[in-house]
Amino acid sequence: MRNLLSILVIGAFTVSPVFAEGLYDSIQPANPLEVQTAPISTVVIPPKKATLTHNDIHNQYLIAFDRFMQSNVKSSYMDFKILIDTMVPNDYAYMRMAESMADIGFFNLSDLAANKIDDRNLSDFLVGDVKSFYFPSKKLKNDDEVYLGEVYSNIVYNDQSREATSELVKNVNLITNSDYANYVAALGYLKSNDILNAERYIDTAIKMNPQNLNYKKLKAEIQAQGKKPQNALKTVAYIKSQKLYTSDFTRKVNSLEQYVLYKTKKNDAQKMYHLGYYYYYENELAKSIRTLQGATTSKRSHNKDVYALMARVYYDMNDFEKALDSAQKAHKIDSNNATALLVLGDLSYRKQDYKTALKYYKDAENNDRASSICPIRVAQTYEQLGKEKKAYELYEKILKTYSDAYIAYYKIALKDKTREETYLKKAIAVNMYFKDAWIDLARVEIGRQNFIEAKKYLGVANYIDENDFRYYYYQGLIAKSQGFKQDAVYNFKKSLLLNPNYQPAKEELNL
Repeated sequence: MRNLLSILVIGAFTVSPVFAEGLYDSIQPANPLEVQTAPISTVVIPPKKATLTHNDIHNQYLIAFDRFMQSNVKSSYMDFKILIDTMVPNDYAYMRMAESMADIGFFNLSDLAANKIDDRNLSDFLVGDVKSFYFPSKKLKNDDEVYLGEVYSNIVYNDQSREATSELVKNVNLITNSDYANYVAALGYLKSNDILNAERYIDTAIKMNPQNLNYKKLKAEIQAQGKKPQNALKTVAYIKSQKLYTSDFTRKVNSLEQYVLYKTKKNDAQKMYHLGYYYYYENELAKSIRTLQGATTSKRSHNKDVYALMARVYYDMNDFEKALDSAQKAHKIDSNNATALLVLGDLSYRKQDYKTALKYYKDAENNDRASSICPIRVAQTYEQLGKEKKAYELYEKILKTYSDAYIAYYKIALKDKTREETYLKKAIAVNMYFKDAWIDLARVEIGRQNFIEAKKYLGVANYIDENDFRYYYYQGLIAKSQGFKQDAVYNFKKSLLLNPNYQPAKEELNL
């Protein structure tokens, strides 16, 4: 999975103000509650249309978000709106904007971005999750969204939680009629360590909008710091029981669970283990390893979990030697540890020792029925062993059991041409960062001679990973089909530069 904290600078929005101590220490206080003369409807000359490149949308987005952090929220709002309105149409960019705008309380801009999405087959899961996770029960006026954005910015980024919250709760109209205003007040009181008022306002927000999972998330964070922190685990269990369709929102919930466990555990080693797990879900792998290195004790029953998680993190960091060492330590203590078994399987699979990998994956599946990862790994290994019929029977079975199995959708799409396009789009709907599906959608469109659509899909894949050799290969095919021989040769050579063993590119160059 791609780096969740890099796409469109959206990682700036995924850091919860409650989770990271010292997060705001380096940010100087601002005074955005001063009356600003520019109204929301200020006329601005739109810039040149932004395209999906790291130097275009990225930069315009960063400027707008920087203004938000500095509490210049009216300007930030207009910058985001202009970006959404004027960017070159791209469903992936609109999907990311829909989520990120909701995350900072710009719900009208979130709707604006979502309504611009052309292919609903790609976006319905995400838009549904955004609505159920973030949206208030009543539509806010633009002015109210901007005002609450100023309060939110002061609380989260400018170390003015007491002042901003005190000002907000005096706004009787908003507090009486807006569940989101009560959520922001609760967040402010939590940041000010006023747990009683935080509980009061989040309970009001939930009473006004009981379906909102972000409110439940904040309630769990508040409970974790209250007199009965164990109640937070019940709230997390409720959130986990709710239907979320996309992998990113599932990650958010898993991250919350580990944070709450970190706050509720009394033993320091256990706290460090769960904090390391939290960092893992936040894709802060270096922090995760540093934290886990301090989490071991003299108790083998505890260390097995620490070593197993360290193995997973090291593997994801491509440090395979340390991953093996940690996985073997965990496996020696507990041969049924599913995480250690999965990593040992991954290491064997990487070495093309598929029979050994299959054994580890099956053992992992027998010890972890809750996750789709183990059965998917089993199916993938059967493919490598030449047992494709068995593999695809498993993929079909997986889709009947697990809602997050985007790889199963993808694999069936490659096998069954009658479901190819539909299932490629389902894979993206579950995990929009899954570049393989974007690339194969481009392949499908190239086969139809629909080069404009193919280039859109390739552009997304390239944004996610600039160094995927298949991007250049398919760009080469498009250039070749359009008669641009030099461009085609350049792209085929670039593909081989990234993967010297890629046979299709070699064949195009007669190598």
